[in-house]
Amino acid sequence: MASSKILQLLGAFLLIILLLQPISTQSRPTKNPTKNAFEFIKNLQGCHKGQKVKGLKNLKGYLHKFGYLNYHQELGNKNKSKNIHANDDDFDDLLESAIKTYQQYYHLKVTGDLDAETVNQMVQPRCGVPDVVNGKKVHHHSHDDSLHTVGHFRFFPNRPRWPDSKTDFTYRLTSSAQVPEPNNIKSIISRAFERWSKVTRFTFQEVSESSTSDIVIGFHQGSHGDNAPFDGPGGTLAHAYAPTRGIFHYDAEENWSSNPVAGSSQVDLESVAVHEIGHLLGLHHSEVRSAIMYAYYQLGSTKRDLDADDIQGIQTLYGLQ
Repeated sequence: MASSKILQLLGAFLLIILLLQPISTQSRPTKNPTKNAFEFIKNLQGCHKGQKVKGLKNLKGYLHKFGYLNYHQELGNKNKSKNIHANDDDFDDLLESAIKTYQQYYHLKVTGDLDAETVNQMVQPRCGVPDVVNGKKVHHHSHDDSLHTVGHFRFFPNRPRWPDSKTDFTYRLTSSAQVPEPNNIKSIISRAFERWSKVTRFTFQEVSESSTSDIVIGFHQGSHGDNAPFDGPGGTLAHAYAPTRGIFHYDAEENWSSNPVAGSSQVDLESVAVHEIGHLLGLHHSEVRSAIMYAYYQLGSTKRDLDADDIQGIQTLYGLQ
């Protein structure tokens, strides 16, 4: 009888342990918080030519991605042996030159070093369209009109644009990843197009996902078939292509919102859409921080209204002034 009670107590004790075990497992975090894709650059602050610092290889990848650094192009076939520096952590002459070009582009103090000002600029999330295309700085346009205003907008090399006969565009949404705010996304995209429609002769109409269209918009993550893989939260937010390719992709892994909270890591869907549509129409990045076409984005904020520089740029490209 005593042994029977002992067995019952032992069984009850084991049952309690088994019941508690799943609770303990579920209370553990499933994964660590994801850092900004450009966070590694902060660890390189203070680096300069002549040093070898772990992580500089990744910085070279960053500068290559945005068009500032191409070892094979700079050195050519006669210096193939030096191309190895593209994959190491050496701070060489070409890296210094690339940083200087970057600093000039964003109106920073030109030192060639990874000073605090340069690092603070580089780590901000941004558009994935390169600032330098095919080894060429994009065309920088400045002109004075009768009101003595100056434009700082840029066009893609060779100034690609939609033909004069093309004024009415169709677009569709086709995604390979989960779409954030599915009940709101169509109205968000429509409003973004409307901002450009008001200052051009263009109209934009959504069509069904199964239809053919001039423009295709979608949410994707990582490698998604266009040789421009996304990098996860932070870093590259979206990218689009110059006329007349008509492709605009969001990085689905960002913390997207239709109404971002100030100070948060949220990214405004409409602000990014307005910027990428500018690329679809032929505008490149502007050096004006207040412009929609400025490459970098401040998290937890909205920037949806076209700047005078954006309007002047698109109207100059299509001869509307």
